[in-house]
Amino acid sequence: MCPCEIFKISRLRSLKRVLKDRFHLFIWLFISSVMPRKHGDILLTKGCILYRNIMSSERAEDYDYMAEDEDMAEFVDDMNEDNRERGGAEMGDDEYNVLTKVTDTSSAQARSGKDIQGIPWDRLNITRDNYRMTRLEQYKNYENIPSSGDAVDKECKQMEKGGNYYEFFHNTRLVKPTILHFQLRNLVWAASKHDVYLMSNYSVMHWSSISSNLSEILNFSGHVAPTEKHPGSILEGFMQTQISTLAVKDNLLVAGGFQGELTCKRLDKGGVSFCTRTTYDDNAITNALEIYDSPRSGIHFMASNNDCGVREYDMESFQLLNHFRFPWPVNHTSISPDRKLITVVGDHLHGLLVDSQDGKTVSSVVGHLDYSFASAWHPDGNIFATGNQDKTCRVWDARKVSTPIAVLKGNLGAVRSIRFSSDGRFMVVAEPADFVHVYDTKADYKMRQEIDFFGEISGVSLSPDDEALYIGIWDRTYASLLQYNKRHKYGYMDCYL
Repeated sequence: MCPCEIFKISRLRSLKRVLKDRFHLFIWLFISSVMPRKHGDILLTKGCILYRNIMSSERAEDYDYMAEDEDMAEFVDDMNEDNRERGGAEMGDDEYNVLTKVTDTSSAQARSGKDIQGIPWDRLNITRDNYRMTRLEQYKNYENIPSSGDAVDKECKQMEKGGNYYEFFHNTRLVKPTILHFQLRNLVWAASKHDVYLMSNYSVMHWSSISSNLSEILNFSGHVAPTEKHPGSILEGFMQTQISTLAVKDNLLVAGGFQGELTCKRLDKGGVSFCTRTTYDDNAITNALEIYDSPRSGIHFMASNNDCGVREYDMESFQLLNHFRFPWPVNHTSISPDRKLITVVGDHLHGLLVDSQDGKTVSSVVGHLDYSFASAWHPDGNIFATGNQDKTCRVWDARKVSTPIAVLKGNLGAVRSIRFSSDGRFMVVAEPADFVHVYDTKADYKMRQEIDFFGEISGVSLSPDDEALYIGIWDRTYASLLQYNKRHKYGYMDCYL
């Protein structure tokens, strides 16, 4: 996460001639691309996409990328070629439309056999099980420390599957979640069971599952400026802010940008309340945000930054309260329920527990083999979890951090997001793609539910009452918002009430 690297992904049409991997169909293509290191902004241009990798000084390889709609014709040509080689007929327009047309999926349709993402496996040249096997075999986990995931694979076994805590309710295709940075996946937030906020390109969007209405809350593609006056606010605002992370709680929203921008908005009011830039450092990306109640004074939020800083703000006056500095870029922080301790993880093998008042280290958290990008506290205030690029989520007891109480291994790659349910019963762990795991904390994390789909994960969020679990999927063809509802002993009706 130290120097900047810009990785150029040229048009998939030319890449396809190089990579030529038909197993990946039109869901996405595996690609590898390395460009010279260079400081600068992400550029989104017609014809190519430049990704700025601030997260690593290592070579970045084997990124997954989704096929564009205009490239579908080439995929169909390949399928026609395969069919001719087998003596079959070419694909007609009707079949092409079936393969590329995607609709919503309800729980009733899923129970009747429809794929939850609407993927027409019966019309493709590969089954879902075979594609899943290929995906598991070919996915390359991104690592800053070489072979960190391989070491974990040899030492750790996965916990038993079989839990069934949340059941599929709806897949919404109208919602198109997106990701700006491949390592930052906290871009979906459920403010209630029916209200979800997420990033879609330059816009913060609101989805209501009751009214099935999608509305734009804030558009960062142009000029965004505060309508309120507060000391330290940048009154002229920002232009074309690239949002790297997001946080929503109750009626408050904070968005963090690639150049250290912070934009605060009250969702029950028009306009923007506050704009500031945390730093003018070249390495300024805002990696994570957390909004929380403070026992001292109202609502606060904390920003974790690539400039090695953690900053605490008051959300009433929007004034900076604390600025803690660390020896390495901070990728994620989370504050304990009693607001006394902060977990700090970043570009280092070890995490930290620090005092929330003065930022001094209370203890080091040792065990991971790579850099960490996720953390969360159990509501009991003693247990916390960290997520790492070594493909594990490790669960710790703050009273004795010498050894983790559980080491939970994923399927594909790094643990990018962790959420505990408000009652502490479940812990939700998201990989970068395809898998979200729900662990039963009362079973000592030894039982889990595995939610299986295809696509990059932009974020996961539990509603405050734990009744709904939302998963944002970023994909050129199958982008959507998955909703799972909590199972109850009396069963769950297919209704919105």
